[in-house]
Amino acid sequence: MSKPVDVSHQITDGMTTRPGLPQPDITEAAADRGSGHGDGGRVTMAGATGTYLEMPAHRYRDGADLADLDLDRVADLPGTVVDAAGPRRIGPEAFSGLDLRGRAVLLRTGWDRRWRTDAYGDHDHPHLTEAAAKALVEAGAVLVGTDSVAVDDTSPAAEGARPALAVLLAAGVPVVSHLCLLDELPAEGFRFFAVPAKVRGLAAFPVRAFALVD
Repeated sequence: MSKPVDVSHQITDGMTTRPGLPQPDITEAAADRGSGHGDGGRVTMAGATGTYLEMPAHRYRDGADLADLDLDRVADLPGTVVDAAGPRRIGPEAFSGLDLRGRAVLLRTGWDRRWRTDAYGDHDHPHLTEAAAKALVEAGAVLVGTDSVAVDDTSPAAEGARPALAVLLAAGVPVVSHLCLLDELPAEGFRFFAVPAKVRGLAAFPVRAFALVD
């Protein structure tokens, strides 16, 4: 029997996903919950909150948004965890010799241990190089995820460039950021799920990311 492993962060009222992003405002359900009526509570938040998925429309005007997302790009995918702990810049050599075609490729950097601390938003977080993103596309990866702040360098020296994200989204590869607990997954032998709500006009949205481990 497969064992489910949750690899997503919970979203709480007023939390910070990373510095500069709006904090979610969560209103609990009305007191008439026993009656079965009411609005069930309300959430106001940015799409890039918690563990979230990004679609091509996040980068490209005519790119696919959440409502265009095929489930076979984010559900029941064979997964591979790549140990990327240590280097700040993750190059294509990290994937050398790996068969990644048709797989969800999850980068385990260990950065998630800093979640909800001031250090989580530090600019020295691990990230992909543009060459690494191209290698993932050429290898046939169908989804890329990371337990770091972003797949790109976010330091001031990068001047806002997002080359790795641009390469992945241009190829139609969804990106999941802010994963966690990837050390609880094997390198292979699991199925990965990261399904967002089907919202027209949005390019990023939180997911409940999990793996079913054989």
